[in-house]
Amino acid sequence: MKKGLFLVLGLLAAIPAWAQDWPAKPVRFIVPYPPGGGTDVVARIVQNRLSEALGQTIVIENRGGAGGAVGTEAAAKSAPDGYSFLFTLSSHTINPLLYKLNYDVERDFTPVTLIVSVPQLIAAYPGSPIHSMQDVVAQAKAHPGRLHFASVGNGTPSHIAGELLKLRTGIDIVHVPYKGGGPAVADTLGGQVWLLIVTMPAAMSHVRAGKLRALAVTTIRRNPGAPEIPTVAEALKIQDYEVDSWYAMFAPAKTPPAIVARMQKEIAHVIQLPDVKQKLLEQGGDPVGSTPEELDRVVKAELRKWAEVIRDAKIKVD
Repeated sequence: MKKGLFLVLGLLAAIPAWAQDWPAKPVRFIVPYPPGGGTDVVARIVQNRLSEALGQTIVIENRGGAGGAVGTEAAAKSAPDGYSFLFTLSSHTINPLLYKLNYDVERDFTPVTLIVSVPQLIAAYPGSPIHSMQDVVAQAKAHPGRLHFASVGNGTPSHIAGELLKLRTGIDIVHVPYKGGGPAVADTLGGQVWLLIVTMPAAMSHVRAGKLRALAVTTIRRNPGAPEIPTVAEALKIQDYEVDSWYAMFAPAKTPPAIVARMQKEIAHVIQLPDVKQKLLEQGGDPVGSTPEELDRVVKAELRKWAEVIRDAKIKVD
């Protein structure tokens, strides 16, 4: 009996020492979206400086498909040895509410850190009479069902942002889903639709060029990369409006806590390095570097919040 107890205690005591030797080989970041997208861009901004901090190569593996489900499932089924991590975005808490998945976002993953907060941008076609969020509400109430907003697709954060706006203001605007940010932006630039909801990186160059009119960001506070743009909450005096298209890291469930803590610490440090921080700000990202516990609270809160929005807005996907 005592021999077995000493063996268990010895193994427990050895875990921190083993974790201190981590990583002993390259670390894999599974990005569940194709190369060139926002998630991939943010992962690559962090990649080199994080490799330096860890003393090992970081390999980014893009595994797109099924709205992020293919790569996320691969991460969930990876060995919890500290050599595979999921680098994903806020659809992580929306997809489980819309699709039948082969993984559970709470059971199968250990939160590591919320890396950056990225707002959706609500913008308007400059040839339209819409100059502010107040104009959006006024136009929608004067002409119910005639004002359209473009999103990057059904069930995406940009779609959810529009539906939440409808719920919080009582307006009737029509969702027009596109297959990505490029086509949605293109049709708004051409005036086919007057309103656009898309992540900031996809639209800010057009805003700077005067080809789109920025109305508001969907996060709870203004974005440091574009502090002149108000939030939806302040523009319309809505206290409970927030859609944060964050990027975060998760590990397979049962990854040793010491490894999770080390990865969180290094990422929180790296994203505050001047060169990395500047690149993230240019992408519309507000560096965060949360604790695992804080990210866990975000996941639980958003699963409840989006379940309510999806139910009330009657959102369904094919």
